[in-house]
Amino acid sequence: MNDKLIIFDTTLRDGEQSPGASMTRDEKLRIARQLERMRVDVIEAGFAAASNGDFESVRAIAEAIKESTVCSLARANENDIRRAGEAIRPAARGRIHTFIATSPIHMEKKLRMSPDEVVAQAVKAIGWAKEYTDDIEFSAEDAGRSEIDFLCRIFEAVIKAGATTINVPDTVGYNVPEQFAATIATLIERVPNADQVVWSVHCHNDLGLAVANSLAAVRAGARQVECTVNGLGERAGNASLEEVVMAVRTRRDVFQCDTGIDTTQIVPASKLVSGVTGFPVQPNKAIVGANAFAHESGIHQDGVLKHRETYEIMRAEDVGWGANKLVLGKHSGRNAFRSRLQELGIEVESEEHLNHAFARFKELADKKHEIFDEDLHALMSDEATTPELEHFRLVSSRFHSETGETPQAEITLAVGGHETHTAAEGSGPVDAAFKAIESVAQSGTDLLLYSVNAITTGTDAQGEVTVRLAKDGRVVNGQGADTDIIVASAKAYLNALNKLHSKLERVNPQV
Repeated sequence: MNDKLIIFDTTLRDGEQSPGASMTRDEKLRIARQLERMRVDVIEAGFAAASNGDFESVRAIAEAIKESTVCSLARANENDIRRAGEAIRPAARGRIHTFIATSPIHMEKKLRMSPDEVVAQAVKAIGWAKEYTDDIEFSAEDAGRSEIDFLCRIFEAVIKAGATTINVPDTVGYNVPEQFAATIATLIERVPNADQVVWSVHCHNDLGLAVANSLAAVRAGARQVECTVNGLGERAGNASLEEVVMAVRTRRDVFQCDTGIDTTQIVPASKLVSGVTGFPVQPNKAIVGANAFAHESGIHQDGVLKHRETYEIMRAEDVGWGANKLVLGKHSGRNAFRSRLQELGIEVESEEHLNHAFARFKELADKKHEIFDEDLHALMSDEATTPELEHFRLVSSRFHSETGETPQAEITLAVGGHETHTAAEGSGPVDAAFKAIESVAQSGTDLLLYSVNAITTGTDAQGEVTVRLAKDGRVVNGQGADTDIIVASAKAYLNALNKLHSKLERVNPQV
């Protein structure tokens, strides 16, 4: 049994299916570069056939990434596979990941195909994929509720046709570890030529068992785990990359394998994905949560001070905590700013863009004594908004809030290049700001989420606000950051409105 566990990251595809988590092409590129820096083996860049935007994103990632394999998902039909094949064509290493449903309920109710037809379609799909690459992954959608005899039959057929990776997804998070491990072991034992392919698992977290099921499958012989940074994904999410990697690394005595992941890049990846998607990480989240290595109990503190391993099974610095905390200040120069952006994997398109970003950095440095990596990520996320996406722009603002008085907001907006002044009252200054913006935008949206997180520590920290808006079935997240939390709120609301307004934004890939 191979002692290398392949990490297949699907943050940019399955993770993006979280409502409101759709990313722009540039945001996907930033995350892909961080995944490559983390030495992820396979990056599932998207679903090329879902939209022209997704096709262009997959293609851009295929052109930019040199070390990791770049993969596109495709249904088992000719159009999807050819779009995937064209999208990954520039990749140094490209993979097509094709799938078809295999559970009785999916075949009957969704596909309306017989088992024989499903097997025939899967074999055809492998044939089309072979025209573009020899690296072909086949997934049996809803394998967790499929009949084992049928799984053996279809896997035998696609291996014979040329599939090199066989993925067994628990699509609806229905399995439990002992059962799922038995399924994997049975498939490896019964399927002819099972030793000629890599066995993979893709587990969802509906019952909170995605990581447990994935690790049970690894013990049963799976050698690829499909996962996402921070466990991002539709519904309750996917198996968490950081938890899978560190469980295997920490307990090699149990799993008898290891990954090639540079674990010091885990926390930077987590922070980047959280910032881009607007999905904050809970403080008690394993590995990447703010409290993951914090000790409140006096007994625990005493033990850690005497010997770290009394209460810590991992070192915080091994997963990226504590490294490069303080980076820049108001006296830092342009070259230092550029170098730090490069170290963080943030690419600047032009000198003009760099100059504008540096000017904003100086403005921030005048407000904050210390600038952290997280501040730079937030600043550059704001900079990433291109002019064609910026229909609404905050020009200036004034807020008034006093005990016993009704809060007020006065805002000047640039709308389509023309400035307009507006004012409103609200139950609080944020409510007043949103009402003032709406008096101009007239968007007709529903506010689904408003959340505030401090980007760093200290009373001068920037506040990062996430606003989730919905309209006509579309759900988008908007982010804004500022040392003034009300200004950050206005920026976040406008960012979400711009995404809804833009023709370039799209519904989640598989809707």
